[in-house]
Amino acid sequence: MSSSRQHAPRVPAVRHGRLRRSSPWVTGAKIVAGALAVVLVSGASVGAYAVWDVVASSKPSVDLGKTPPPASIDEIKGGVNLLLVGSDSRQGQDPAIFGDPTKETGVLNDVTMLMHISEDHTAATVVSFPRDMFVPIPSCDKPEGGSYPAMASQKINTTLGYGGLPCTVKTVEALTGLDIPYAAEVQFSGVIELSNAVGGVEVCVAQGIADPYTGTYLDAGTHNLQGLAALQFLRTRHGVGDGSDLGRISNQQVFLSSLVRTLQDGKTLSDPTKLFSIAKAAVSNMTLSSSLNNVNTMVQIASALRNIPLSQIVFVQYPNVIVDKPGHNGVDPLPIPAKALFDALKADQHISLTGGTGLGSVVENPETPVDGTATPPATPGGEGGSGAPETPTTGGTETTPPASTDPSTPPAVIELPSSVTGQNAGEQTCSAGNKRK
Repeated sequence: MSSSRQHAPRVPAVRHGRLRRSSPWVTGAKIVAGALAVVLVSGASVGAYAVWDVVASSKPSVDLGKTPPPASIDEIKGGVNLLLVGSDSRQGQDPAIFGDPTKETGVLNDVTMLMHISEDHTAATVVSFPRDMFVPIPSCDKPEGGSYPAMASQKINTTLGYGGLPCTVKTVEALTGLDIPYAAEVQFSGVIELSNAVGGVEVCVAQGIADPYTGTYLDAGTHNLQGLAALQFLRTRHGVGDGSDLGRISNQQVFLSSLVRTLQDGKTLSDPTKLFSIAKAAVSNMTLSSSLNNVNTMVQIASALRNIPLSQIVFVQYPNVIVDKPGHNGVDPLPIPAKALFDALKADQHISLTGGTGLGSVVENPETPVDGTATPPATPGGEGGSGAPETPTTGGTETTPPASTDPSTPPAVIELPSSVTGQNAGEQTCSAGNKRK
């Protein structure tokens, strides 16, 4: 476990356990694009000023050497791969909340999420990579010139410190086999501002949460979280599941799924003032790749996402196994189920989860998901499982015929191995807190 940082007494220190905080990074990019799309099509002078104001608020971009921005605002052609990274840097953050930035010892990508939109825009998958997962890291360029050597095995959360956002992109590309032309980085303040702009996110807590490390104390029930409370909920590790960062990921997915449902709520999408606030909050707190730092591109991505049903917006955790040996405080990738997952994404097949929601969450009512679709019952590794998924001997199982070139033919659905946990946005899940009565 990494060492703790010192913070002002007002908020407990951020500790380097197995993951750390997260937030609507994935949905953040979607928020920006959706809001800008609404403002653009308004055609009013106020809308024109709003777009200018949002764009003027954006930070300098990062060059990934990827696809140039499109010229039109039509719906983007083909699929989309977008990496969202949550940085733990204190630079530019409120020192009263996050501590003295001059005492920062390094920058880590404590949250790494890959959003894949299918070619036909009928499904979106968000893959969370455990921060302490040991992976190969390719050679990455140093900001001051030269390059870092490639490493055979290092924690994925160190990539941002080695070579910035481009290094994290290169590492995830090598790990998944997917080309990633778009990327964004967000800090703590971005989570606070985004949750405020959307008016808070309702989360269900099945068992109470008591975490003195983040100051998160929630009784069982439903809570509307925004601002610092939302950030601390997303950061909590000790308060959910078995206290690991693997449990934290599934707890974050409870928040993200609810956030997606909030954004698809007509009251949010039909409120230009709220959408403008969301867009500005996201852009002003994100560092975007140059390929993404373009109004047209963001509008195109929003157009690709707008008609995807909740049941086909799926949040998954990269399959992994806990390795208990000296000097190896983390997890290793599980290559067989990972191959099943990414082969399905590359082929634009819809995925079905069989492994439960993960250690940090439970299904509130398996019989009645939010969007009315059937939800499979949780299996070991989901609701209170061991946290060390069983390694399958085969890949995913195809449950419908392969995709056809005929647009009227539904895409194939691949049933993933039980070691792949997660949920879709149509499922109502609750945080599995560790405060038992």
